[in-house]
Formats: sequence, structure tokens, C-alpha cells
Amino acid sequence: MHILLIASAYNSLTQRVHAELRDRGHTVAVERTPHGDAVRDAVRRHRPRLVVAPMLKTAVPRDVWTRHTCLVVHPGPVGDRGPSSLDRAVQEDVRSWGVTVLQADEEMDAGAVWATADCVLPPLAKSDLYRGEVSDAALAAVLLAVERFASGTYTPRPQDPSAVEIRTRPYLRQEHRRISWEDDPTETVLRTLRAADSQPGVLDELLGGEWFLHGGHPEDRLRGRPGELLATRAGAVCRATTDGAVWIPELRPRRRPQGPAGVKLPATLALAGRLPALPERPAPLHLGDRRRTWTDIRYREEGHVGLLSFSFPGGAMSTAHCRRLLDAYRVACSRPTSVLVLGGGRDFFSNGINLNVIEAAADPAAESWANINAMDDLVEAVLTTTDRLVVAAVGGNAAAGGVMLALAADEIWCRAGSVLNPHYRLMGLYGSEYWTYSLPRRVGAPLAERLTQDAMPVTATAALRYGLADRVVDCGPQDFTGEVTRLAARLAPFPATASRIASKKAERERHEATKPLAAYREEELARMLRTFSDPTAPYHRLRRAFVRKEPPDGTRPDEAAVAAGSAAC
Repeated sequence: MHILLIASAYNSLTQRVHAELRDRGHTVAVERTPHGDAVRDAVRRHRPRLVVAPMLKTAVPRDVWTRHTCLVVHPGPVGDRGPSSLDRAVQEDVRSWGVTVLQADEEMDAGAVWATADCVLPPLAKSDLYRGEVSDAALAAVLLAVERFASGTYTPRPQDPSAVEIRTRPYLRQEHRRISWEDDPTETVLRTLRAADSQPGVLDELLGGEWFLHGGHPEDRLRGRPGELLATRAGAVCRATTDGAVWIPELRPRRRPQGPAGVKLPATLALAGRLPALPERPAPLHLGDRRRTWTDIRYREEGHVGLLSFSFPGGAMSTAHCRRLLDAYRVACSRPTSVLVLGGGRDFFSNGINLNVIEAAADPAAESWANINAMDDLVEAVLTTTDRLVVAAVGGNAAAGGVMLALAADEIWCRAGSVLNPHYRLMGLYGSEYWTYSLPRRVGAPLAERLTQDAMPVTATAALRYGLADRVVDCGPQDFTGEVTRLAARLAPFPATASRIASKKAERERHEATKPLAAYREEELARMLRTFSDPTAPYHRLRRAFVRKEPPDGTRPDEAAVAAGSAAC
């Protein structure tokens, strides 16, 4: 069936629906439609049998939905209406939720229901839930709705107010997201911060400026005067509440009238020049289960299995992130384990270099160069690990250099809901991270060329079929870490595992004799350096547009989002 996806942005859910429908044999076109005229134009050009809107911020025009069946994905249960459904659910600490696929109608979210799916909402950030539990439910509902439409026999159910509680709630504005540091306890602050992550953030005043706060994590030991900054850790700041404290990883300055959009940055970088002298409180790499604090890199052991997990905002890895993760990786490799799991978290694995930090640098070209070299150093360390089996556990999405980081491991295990974007082209880059070695070695040269040139998202199932993945773990986001730990514990004692480890060094030496890894790196970086050093290269324009959420001239605005792994929501 020919399906047209219309979306306000080519975000994570739109990518997943696009890739999953393609996997099932449908022909799928995708159009970014920020307003009604764009919707009309897309429908006129594509002449679809069915229109699906995975994420649409504007109403479908009446002349479109009266002539075509248009299915809208609403991230809330039947009867819930309004543009801030998931935000409100998180802020109100709702634990049982759902997703509804309904027919576009005169009133937004009020159309007849084609399918629904329930989901739980653990106490986590909105963007994490959106890419996890909500995405799983949305996909299940979309696939059921498409199946019902294709059958030609299903009649969607009107939303009957006598049978369903109708709740129409307005957009959640900043005045309803405000934090009162003098009054709000930690749990209230956390819910407020989580409900605004990753967009729009919580507007607040700090050190003489107005900032949007992004991310929120509890701290169990530090205390101070409510609202006071207490410490820093890996770019985040710790701020006191009435009964504790929270870690805030990122800040974004409020946009000035007529000025460019602010860039979301690690909090200490955003506050550079304003931040008072604060103690740096690094978290131990081995963090006990009883601690309630924030850290972006953790290591633990289960028998002969080491698990090195990391979680960076938006999956973006700055120069500092890469260097700290490399240090942690070396520590993990010094431990007496036979299997090392890299990743294993529920959200983003990695989306490669940090475009925000690069854009904000005094010299973006120099920072681009530093960042890609730091990524290469990390990937090289994984590629040259020959004394244990390395498993990349991809619980969420991965893109560009993040996919290549996973490919450096011996095995790749993907959660069934993950989406991979194994390409750089739409950001105007050739790419590095040894992809010219690892990707063809995995999937063959013809498919490697197609994946990098077509620049399309790949589902976990397709990745397994292509050879990009070795295992698909069919579980919910909350269960992924446990499932990976269990599977790795089973893998470690196998005699075949010991044999594979014993042969790794010889295999690496054979490959090195054929063509050294240094040669791949040199060839890739030579092309990257030319791009970074050329101020007219498309990369600089595309990066700026992606970071500042502005459409680049002559380029579909969603293309940059694809290249960078998409916006969080």
C-alpha cells in the first residue's frame, strides 16, 4: 500500500514508523509539513492511499481529511486531547498511559479511533519515555490501524462522551512549568524538569541570566540553601531544593528578540564566565545501587561480565565525553572479565559528535576536528581490544558515528525498538570512526555504499537481516539492561567464547597486515579535515540549522535531523 507520512519534523517516532512500514512491504513517502498548505501540496504530489501523521503540531486541513483517510497519532489515551498530553502526564506523575491513532477531524484529537495501545510511564524524562514506552505503543497502534484500514472492513469507533472521559487541556506554558526553589521539594522539581525534557525546557533565572533548564536527576548527599548551586560534575550543575538537590546537565539561554536561537549546552559550558567557584564532585565509576545521584558513565560487574554503561544528553558525544568514556573503557579493560558490554542503557546509544558544543565553540572547525579525533580514539580502542569479547548493547537509537562505535564491537545486540541511521551524508560529512573498515566488513561493500548513500533509518530487524546487528532483544525499554546482563552472563562461560577470544589477536594482526587501521583513519580524516577547514562546505550550514532549529537554505529541514539522529521528541 502507498502511504504518505506527514510530520512537523522527521523525529524519532516518524523515523521508526517510516522504517517499520517499509519493512512490512509498504511504499512510504515522508514529507515535513509545518503548515496546512504543505500538507495539501504533499497529498497532491504523492496521491497516497492512506495518510499517517506520527507527529503533527498543526491541524490537517479540512479539504484534505474529507477526501483522504488521515490517521493522527496522539500520545495519550482515548479521550485525552491537547498538545501537551505527555508533558502533563509526566508532570502529574501518571504511571499508566496510552497512545491513540484517530482519524483527522474538525477538532484536533477528537476523531474516530482506529487503534489504541496501553503503556506504562516509569518516573523518567519525557523524551526518554517518548522514544521508549510511548514509541512502542505508538508503533503497535499504527500497525494495527494500517492493518484495519487495508482490510477495508473496519469501522473506526467515534469517541462517545457517555462512554469515554473527555479531557481537553491547553498547551502547557512556561508559567505552569515554573520551579519555586524556595518551596518545591525534590520530587516536584524532578517532575517539572522531566516533563519539559528535551523541549521546551523549564525557564528559570540563574546567575543574572534567563535559561531553559534541561534534564533533572536526584542527588542524595549534597545539601544547601534552596536554589543555591552546590557543585559541578562532568558539565552538570547541582542545585539545592528544599529537601535535597538535583543535577541539571544542560542549559539553553533564552532567545533575545531578533536574535538567533540559543544553543543547548552542558551547564558549566553555558555558564562559563558566570559560574562561581564550585567543587567538582566526580561520581565514582563503580556506583552502588543504593546511591541516588547522577552520573553519565557507570561500570559494574556480574561474574565474568563487565558492563560499561553511558548516557549522554541527546546521544551526542563531545570531545570531553569521548575522552572520559575512553578512560572508563581502559579501566573496564583492566578488569578480569571475559565479556565486556558497552552501552546497555534504555535510551540513545550514541549519535556521534556533539554538534551543539561544536557550534558554540570559538572555532567550530577546530572543535569539529578535536571531537572527531576523540571519537576515533575511542573507536580504535574498541577495535583493538583482543583479550575479551566486546558486545555493543544498543537499547535506543544510534546514528552516524554512534553506529560506527557499535560496529567496532564483536557483537551488536539491539533492542527491538531501536532505530539505526548508519550514515553521515545528510550532515554534509564523509564520516570517520573507521567506518570504511568496519561497515563493509560487516555488511559487504555494496550494502555499505547503499546504507551510507540512501541515508534511511534502519529498524533493529532490518539491521539483523543486513548484518548490522547480531541479536534483537525483544523486550521493553525498562527490561533491556537486565536482559543484556542475563544474555552476557550466559555467553561468558561458553567454550566457544574462549575460542573466539583466543582467535581475536591473530585475526586483528591479519587485518593489520592487509591494511593498517591507521591507513583507514588517515584517509577518512583527510576528507573530514577538508570539510571542516572549508567555511563554504555544506556541513557548517547544515550543522548551524540543526543546532538552532532553523531551516537551511535549499535543504529540507528534517534532513539535518536524520543525520544527527533526530530531535529528541
